[in-house]
Amino acid sequence: MNAPARIRTCSIWRSLEVVGDTPSLLVIEASWLGERRFDGFRKRTGLLKALLSDRLKKLVAAGLFEKRKYCDTPERYEYVFTEKGRDVYWISLMMLRWETGWAKSGNIAVELTHKNCGKRFRPEPACGSCGEVVNAFEVDWREGPGVGLMAPIYSRRRRQRHSPETATTLMNEAAQLMGDRWASLIMRSIFTHLNRFDEIRQDTAIATNILSERLKWLESIGVIRQKPDPDSSSHTQYRLTRKGVEYYPVLLMLMIWGDRYYASPEGPPVVLFHKNCGQPLNPQVVCSECHEPIASTDVEFEIVGEAS
Repeated sequence: MNAPARIRTCSIWRSLEVVGDTPSLLVIEASWLGERRFDGFRKRTGLLKALLSDRLKKLVAAGLFEKRKYCDTPERYEYVFTEKGRDVYWISLMMLRWETGWAKSGNIAVELTHKNCGKRFRPEPACGSCGEVVNAFEVDWREGPGVGLMAPIYSRRRRQRHSPETATTLMNEAAQLMGDRWASLIMRSIFTHLNRFDEIRQDTAIATNILSERLKWLESIGVIRQKPDPDSSSHTQYRLTRKGVEYYPVLLMLMIWGDRYYASPEGPPVVLFHKNCGQPLNPQVVCSECHEPIASTDVEFEIVGEAS
């Protein structure tokens, strides 16, 4: 009898068990856009009642939302972010940044204003040590105190590749990509220089048929491409396109969120360093205009393209 697969510990993996689901991401996005009540979430997301109810329950159970009564007769509730839920903001901003720059598939858009400097801005990923904007090529990593092996535990989900037609969303492709947990784990593997099919399969413990299908899908949306393997004429490698490389800040902020809420008691499994300054990365999302870290309470937004 084969021993259960063991994979390297990863805060991205643990985070995806919570937010790596397209309907949940649509609910989180709707909350950032001001929705608090069930009917508002349903109108914004286009999700069926049963599916929306299920995801709200799961987000409450995961500690991202708090359910608060606002009416006694009949009983009515609203859903508001907890601190843990508010900390998803930097992930959401990096998804929005990627969607705006590379996908442009949401049917509405927002214009962001940083109240601290009074200017419209673009969220940027930056090194918390030197303040410089960073990209995937400027980040190095080392094993952290929480490195080890873990059993790959998966919750079963139905794949959802498209937002409902009735949804008014900012992010379609970004939500599909993060909302497909397998696809995000494949991207994580390729970012860590695991480029061959068997390497990715071993790293993620994904079944062969699922891995093949996801690799084809990631190629179809233009985030990875195949190229000949220089060490084997009969094999290929999977490499990131520019569009795929630009997805890195999303995974970066997902990892930081996972480090905060799901790392082992010993600490994070991976420690990041900024090659340019040689210091710990301590990634932040900053304002493109004043370069100060962004908090959700410091941002005003205007929805563009939504019918009144």
